[in-house]
Amino acid sequence: MTVVQRSAFTPFSPAQMYALVNDVEAYPAFLPWCERAELLAHEATRMRARLTVNKGRFRYAFTTENRLVPDRSIELDLVEGPFRRFRGTWRFDAADGGCVVAFNVEFEFSSRVLGFAMGAAFKPIADSLVDAFKRRAYAVHGG
Repeated sequence: MTVVQRSAFTPFSPAQMYALVNDVEAYPAFLPWCERAELLAHEATRMRARLTVNKGRFRYAFTTENRLVPDRSIELDLVEGPFRRFRGTWRFDAADGGCVVAFNVEFEFSSRVLGFAMGAAFKPIADSLVDAFKRRAYAVHGG
């Protein structure tokens, strides 16, 4: 299983950063590997979303059920996709003059062959997410 943990301070509020991460349908506009993002269901504390990833010669879709705690956290659990295991958490913690954004994900592809082939494409995506959302915050909110 692969574990990725990243965090960064941003000069934006937890509410602003939460809103950007929770805006799944906007992902294709600023995440170059995200070919498509679909919101399948949405309630105040839950969301189901499907992302289609296109990185190099690999293209696959996966669906997560997301538990939402507005302005604080988003927990992601796999519904379907090429993973045996996929669990992630976004946290948005207030800090002096902004917010610390933390992303943790554990994933394992459904087969070793798939993991060997697609893991090399997916791990850099997971590694870069916090920085991608930080750049998005500057683009949307200025600063």
